[in-house]
Parts: sequence; C-alpha cells; structure tokens
Amino acid sequence: MERSRPLARRPLVTLLTAAALAVSGLTALTSAARAADADLARNGGFESALDGWTCTAGTTVTSPVHSGTAALKATPAGADNARCAQTVSVRPDSAYTLSAYVRGTYVYLGASGTGTTDVSTWAQSAPDWRKLTTTFRTGPSTTRVTVYTHGWYGTGAYHADDISLTGPGGGTGQPPAAPGGLTTGSVTSTSVALSWSPAPGATGYAVYRDGTKAGTVTGTSTTVTGLTPSTAYAFQVAAVNDAGESARSATVTATTAQRPDDGGGSSGLPAHALVGYLHAGFANGSGYTRMADVPDSWDVIDLAFGEPTSVTSGDIRFERCPVTECPTVESDAEFKAAIKAKQAAGKKVLISIGGQNGQVRLTSAAARDKFVSSVSAIIDTYGLDGLDIDFEGHSLSLDADDTDFKNPKTPVIVNLISAVKTLKARYGADFVLTMAPETFFVQLGHQYYGTGKWGGQDPRAGAYLPVIHALRDALTLLHVQDYNSGPIMGLDNQYHSMGGADFHIAMTDMLLTGFPVAGDADNVFPALRPDQVAIGMPASTNAGNGHVSPAEVTKTLNCLTKKTDCGSYATHGTWPALRGLMTWSINWDRYSDWEFQKNFDAYFG
Repeated sequence: MERSRPLARRPLVTLLTAAALAVSGLTALTSAARAADADLARNGGFESALDGWTCTAGTTVTSPVHSGTAALKATPAGADNARCAQTVSVRPDSAYTLSAYVRGTYVYLGASGTGTTDVSTWAQSAPDWRKLTTTFRTGPSTTRVTVYTHGWYGTGAYHADDISLTGPGGGTGQPPAAPGGLTTGSVTSTSVALSWSPAPGATGYAVYRDGTKAGTVTGTSTTVTGLTPSTAYAFQVAAVNDAGESARSATVTATTAQRPDDGGGSSGLPAHALVGYLHAGFANGSGYTRMADVPDSWDVIDLAFGEPTSVTSGDIRFERCPVTECPTVESDAEFKAAIKAKQAAGKKVLISIGGQNGQVRLTSAAARDKFVSSVSAIIDTYGLDGLDIDFEGHSLSLDADDTDFKNPKTPVIVNLISAVKTLKARYGADFVLTMAPETFFVQLGHQYYGTGKWGGQDPRAGAYLPVIHALRDALTLLHVQDYNSGPIMGLDNQYHSMGGADFHIAMTDMLLTGFPVAGDADNVFPALRPDQVAIGMPASTNAGNGHVSPAEVTKTLNCLTKKTDCGSYATHGTWPALRGLMTWSINWDRYSDWEFQKNFDAYFG
C-alpha cells in the first residue's frame, strides 16, 4: 500500500520575512484601548477549555499558566503548525490591539482578514512567559477578523495564555437570547428531526447532541443523522450571531427506533462479521488460495482486484490468476461453483476495485458509464453480491475550490458517487457495498481537507469523506485500512501511531462519534452506525505495516464494545453492535496458520 506524501508547507524564511514586513509597515496606533473599548477575544485565558477556538493540535493544561487555572498547549507535528484561531466581530475603520502571553520556540500571534494590512508578530525563543503585542486598523467595510496563534513545524510544543483583542466591539455586541420551543419530530432508527422557535437577532443556530456540537444551521429545523438505533439522546439548540452564541435551550430527549431487522442488518450479514481479501488475480509471497478452501469463518470475501484498462477509462477488468503464476488455480467453472457454495452458506462475495496498483479516475461522464457497465459485467459473470471500493494512491483527490464534503463538485468524486448509486439501483436492496479507504483519505480529514483554505495541502487529504457521506444510506460496511498509515490526530487532539490497540481505538472512535472536518466545529462529518463499521488490520507482519498481536486486537474490541482495556484514550461511547474486523488478507492469514481468523472466532465465538 502506498504511503501518502507529506503535506506541503511554506518555508520558515518566507513567513518570518512576511511577518517582519507586516509589523514594520504598520503605523503604530497612538493610544491604548480607550475606555469604551472591550476585550473581544472569547475565552482568551482558556479557562473554558477550547471553547471559542478552532485548533488543529491544541489542548488545555493547568501548568504552566500565565494567569488563572488554564493555558493553551499546542504541538506542531509533520505538516501541522498547531494553529489555533478565533473569528471576532469588529467595527469598520477602527483601531485594535492584539496581545498574548506565550512560551516556547517560534510562537506566532497574528490577525487576518483585517481589510487593510494583516499583521503578525512572533517570539523566536521564549523560555518563560513573554508578551507579544501587535496593532492594526480595520478596513472601511470590515466587520470580522480572525486572530490566531501557531508554532513552527518540528520545533516542539508552545503555550499561549491571556489572548486579548481590545477595541470597539462589532454590531450590537450582544448575542441573541436562547431559542425556545425546541421539540422533536420524526424519529427513525438513525435520525431525529428537531424544530424550534426563531430567536430575534440570530443569524444561525448551533445544534448540540449530548452536550457536543453536532453542527450549525441557518433555519429553525434540522434532522440529526448518523445515530445508533435504540439509543436515547439529549438535544439542545443555541442561537448565534456575530456577537457570539446564546445560552442553550431547554433539553429535549428522544430514543431512536429499533432497526427493522434482527441486528444483522439488511445486508444479511451476521451481527459480527469477518471480512477478508482473497488474492484471486495474483499469488505474491503468500501463495494462491482456492475459493473452495476459504474457511467458513469468513463472512465477506473480497476478490482482489478489478483494475482499469487505463487510469481514466473507467473500464474495469477482472483477470484471474494465470496458471504460470498460480499452479493450483481452479478452472472458471470450479471458481463459480465455489462462489455459489459460499453464498448458499450465507457468505458474501464481492469484487474489489482498485488496490495499490489499480488507479481509477472517473474524470468524465463516459468513464462513469463505462465503470457501471464493466463492473456490472463482472458481477453478472461471477454471480457476485456487490462491490468493494478500494481506491488508493491518486484515484481520489479534490479540486482546489471543492471545500464542502456535503456538496462535492470534483468530477472524479461526483462521477464515482453517481456510478455507485446507479449500481445500487440496478441490483436493489440486497446489493452489498463496502469501502476500504486509507486513513489519509478519511480520518486525516479531521485536520486537513483538500488543498485547504490557504492552499498547499495534499488535495487527497480527506477525499473519501464526500463519497462515504453521499453513499452512507447505501453503505453496508466501511473498513478503513488502519495500516500503512502515518500518525493521525484523534478526537483527543493527540497524534496516534500504528503498533497497538490505541491506534485502532482512536481511529474507530472517530467514525462512530463523527468529527469536525478540517478542525471546523461547525462542519461535522456525521457518525456512522456501528453495524456499518469494521476495523481493517493486516493479518500478519508480512501483510502490511501496522500489524498488531492478537492480544492487541482483543484489547481493541474490548474497549470499543465493552469499554474495558481502553488504555489512555477515552472513547465517546460503547458500541457492542460494532460489525467486526477486516484483514488484508485471507491468503496472508493462511500463510500465518490462520492466526487472525482464530482470534476472531475465539472472541465472537
């Protein structure tokens, strides 16, 4: 599996030069904040954790602090400079002073969107608390500016405290009153409809689920999705305008309905399923395994791989392993008969498209239509149950102006979604759809999405999110590859690395809880149902980087389904309905005396 390249970043010299020019070119304001001025920064002392701030890699600590009981600690890593930012309402053509106390090496403080000259200042070395101050004047039509602090790549953690922006407040300076009349409407097994009365002066509303912000809307109704069946939830709503957020409304509760099946889902899978890839088109070092020799423990068998005739053709072909490479390969007739026997025993057999070498970019409507027809031909020829999407490498990426995962517009994304919806409609409710993205394309979206607001990021970052979101109602299983991965930031704002249960727990918790995309608390990727999620792991050390022992697999399952053996990571729920495990691959597990399968069987028995 290809390891993703690092995100682009700007040279240190460029930023230092820009910062110096911005400061030296600014005319100093003649006085400190006037008596009528106010401190406009919300929670500048971080006494209320990160409330009001959007941070890519920040947390609050109780020591060291400059004043009060808390301060910000943020740790740059990789391509992340640990930026924390807040957007503040201001008045046009007005003077402002921005200050903060900082500690660390290369700590920056700045303001953008001023409408005149954006400013920043920095400390190259601050072993103890040091005050940074800069000033600016807003433009004639500026009503909002963003203040921020960040560190520098690879230079260690920095601390910030008592961030202050003084000057005349924007607008009325008062947030709206709390909304009233919050009620629940239609309730399904995975969603709850909400509505409330309008709050005078509100420009939007923040919706909270069990105390955590689930998103924002502009109207007075919404439907919260991605919920777990037969589960009680508490909801509140707050009104928002440029001056801030109101107090939250009274709480209403709702319990989602039970799924209309016995827990196996409409896919016909057992409550806990084992998924594996079968090297049907090649042998590699693991050797060839005949379909008839796959043990009954495997509930979903993905045929690896269907690949395109060219990257942009959309013409997918599935070639079985030749006798010269796989001397024990069965005939086509035997292969088809073995598939039917598996299906008769309740197993699902899918064609997996892509893999490490099968780059697929549906750049045109013609490629989309050819994808549909060629994949259908493979499914029909072998009598398969559905499709697994295993797009890797450069198959999916986002155009620079494609910034909303809920409304994608990049052709390769839009055409893939359209093609899969067409296949689902063609084969009906029993069509099994699974996906096996890498963490780079899913969980990394918590920090980075596409090229980013300022450009320069890898356009593939988070690129699976619009596909998963658009197809979530048709999705049978998502089993992210928790292997061949770099460190990924979890919902605890800490980086997690392969090698133990912690990585699998943190990555899976993100899928089952939902997460802000690109650090935006108002843009949340909704949680998937636990029966839609399996955890992807290598079957052995030979199969891929990130293999963990059976004991670590058991710890992972205990934490997510029973909330035991969780270690240092605190999950946001307990999910006994977690569907199961996926592995690369059946062949490699056979090579290792079925260690992965045996552990699964022993756990779910």
